[in-house]
This record gives sequence, C-alpha cells and structure tokens, in this order.
Amino acid sequence: MSKAAVGQHSHPQLTEALRGQPKTVWVTAFAAVIAFMGIGLVDPILNVLTEDLGADPSQTTMLFGSYLGVQVVAMLLTGVMSYRFGAKRTLITGLLLIVVAAGLCALAGDIQTLIWLRALWGLGNAFFIATSLSVIVGAAAGSHQGAILLYEAALGVGLAVGPLLGAVLGSISWRGPFAGTAILMAVGVILCGSLLGKDNDGSHRTPVRLVDPLLALRNRNLLLTSIGSAFYTAAFFAIIAWAPFVLEEGAFYIGFVFFGWGLCVAFSGVFLAPKVASWLGERGGATAAVLVYAAILLAMGSGIKAVVVAGVIFSGVVSGVLNTLFTGSAMSSGTAPRTVNSAGYNFLRWLGGAVSAILVGHVAVWFGNVSAPFWIAAASCVVAAGMLLLRRHEASGEDPHTVPAEAAALGAD
Repeated sequence: MSKAAVGQHSHPQLTEALRGQPKTVWVTAFAAVIAFMGIGLVDPILNVLTEDLGADPSQTTMLFGSYLGVQVVAMLLTGVMSYRFGAKRTLITGLLLIVVAAGLCALAGDIQTLIWLRALWGLGNAFFIATSLSVIVGAAAGSHQGAILLYEAALGVGLAVGPLLGAVLGSISWRGPFAGTAILMAVGVILCGSLLGKDNDGSHRTPVRLVDPLLALRNRNLLLTSIGSAFYTAAFFAIIAWAPFVLEEGAFYIGFVFFGWGLCVAFSGVFLAPKVASWLGERGGATAAVLVYAAILLAMGSGIKAVVVAGVIFSGVVSGVLNTLFTGSAMSSGTAPRTVNSAGYNFLRWLGGAVSAILVGHVAVWFGNVSAPFWIAAASCVVAAGMLLLRRHEASGEDPHTVPAEAAALGAD
C-alpha cells in the first residue's frame, strides 16, 4: 500500500465521520465541546478580572495554573477511576465537578476563590476528557479513525467557541461566562446520564495501577517526546495566558482574536497535520513546526499590537499541527499499551502548561519587559525541537509518514 493510500485510510473525510453516528457519540461530543471551551473561556475577561477584583496579572494567570496543575495530577488517576467505577460514572463525575466549579465561580467575590474553584474545575476536566475519548470510540459507527476525527473536531470547536462565549457574556459581566458554562454543562450531565449506556461489571476491564503511566516513561523515546511536548505546551500557554495583557483590549476584541485562533487550531489539527506528516514524517514535521512556533513567538516579542494579534491567530495553525504530531510521536514510542503511554505523556505535557501559566506573569516582572514571556517561550520551543532530534529511530511496522489513529484526540487529553 502506498503512503498516500495509507494516509487516506487512516484519516477519513470529516463528512464521512459525521454520517450515521448514534446519539451516544453526539451527546459525548457535545459535552466535549463544552469541556474544551473551559480552556479559553477566561481569556477575554482576564483584563476585566484584573481590574474588577484588584488582582495583578500573576494572580489572574493562576486561573490557568491551578486548573492545569490539578489536571496534571488527576490525569494519573483517571485510568484507575475508569477501571474501578466504569467510563460512564467517571465521565459524569467529571461533568458534575465542572458544573459545581463553574457555578461557584460565577458567585465568587475575590481572585483567590476563583483560583481554588478553577482547581476543582481542572479535576473535573481531567476525569471527563480522559474518559470521553473511549466512550466516543466505543460507540461510534464506522472506523475508529472516524471517531477520532469527531473528537478532534469537538476539540477545535470548543477552543474556538470558548473565547467567543467569554467575550459575549463577559461584556455583560465577568461572571457571565462562568454561569453560562455551568448551565451548558448541566445540560450535558442530563444528556449523558440519560443516553449513555450502563457501565459493565468491570470483569473484562484490564487492571490499571496508579504508577503505570510513570513507569511507561522509562522508554527513552517516549520520555524525550513527552519532555519536548512539555516545553512546547509551556509556549502554548504563554500565548493563551499572556497575550491578553500585552494587547490590553476589551472582552470582545480579545474574544474574537482567540476565536480566530481556535478556528485555526481546529482546521489544521483535522486537515493540515496529516499532510505535514506525509511530507516530513511525525518527528520531522513536529520538529519543523515547533521551530516555526519559536519564530512566531520571537515576532510577538516585539510587542507591536498588530504583530501580536497576527501571531496569536497564526500560532493556532501551527498548534493544530503540533498537537497531533507530538502525540503521534509519543504514541509510536514505548512498549506499554497506548492508553498507558498516553497517560504518562499527558502528565508531562500538561505539567509544562501548568508551570508556564504559574510563572508567565512573574517572568515579565523579573525581566522588566511585558514581552519577556514570549522570548522565554521561544527558547522553550527550541528545547522542544532538541528533544525530538534526540529520539532514536525505532523499528516499527507502521509507516513513519502517517499519524497513528489515536494521535489527534489523545493530544487533547
């Protein structure tokens, strides 16, 4: 089979993946869109929160730091949770935690309370996101690859709609985006509770230990790829968490900039990443793309508003490619089951995002320059490229110029 044929088989058209799917898939995908909205929801209201709650930028960016920090640790628990309680119970538990956290965020009176509630939100997000993929794949009609494409599409829609919803509701009150998310997610809870099938008794599920994802990182190539992804994700969140402060604009302006960014992530993750993999291979494509990301960040470091806006939007194109190819490289590494490899990989990946979100405001203060976080993020991308280049070639029956079917969706976990 030719490379072109392999690529076509692995990546069906989106219209094919959408055709004839059961209610379970649509309900879970709807909930996934809302869950992914939480990543960019607060972007348009960062400046408003800083002003209305008397917080400084380093405190406000902790809304990402606490969210991601808890999500990092919770990712290690999701396999054990799903094994002991079943996918449906784990998924609905995550949704309920998000409903509670988002609802209480709408009632909070200070930045410290919001930070703690975003941590609870991150816990719920980990339980839901890590489980929803298996639910979609298990219930989908047609190939697993088509189900993965649906999940990637849900990711892109969520990333795009989150900032837009934050802008529209945030223009009324900073409490609006949190209240709106709580209501939408409550609808998701009702739909998932009533339409998803019951969990089985667990007798056929493979036991998962808490330590298994960390043991999987003993594989050299998986470890190097995971570390590289951590540095890239740090750069990714430097843009998300810091660009609003550099732009110093209102909710609508920031919301529409990041709406464009989310659309670019969605398009490139579904359509462009497989083409880049076919041209350069997973590792080569990811290495080239992360260096392009570094160049974008250096340009954004100029502090020129028009350049920053263009950089945010174009970075979405590159991020869509990197989210898929980094995970493709990780999933082609190691000898553990892919679900275990994914958990270990995502632990390090989101750890990079959490550290970045916590430190980004402090970096600007330490260097005395509002653009300094972009410089450090560009250097992080160079490190990420170095980690990929240190990988050894592995003997594999898979075509190195195709992306594993799980790659696009697992990259979002």
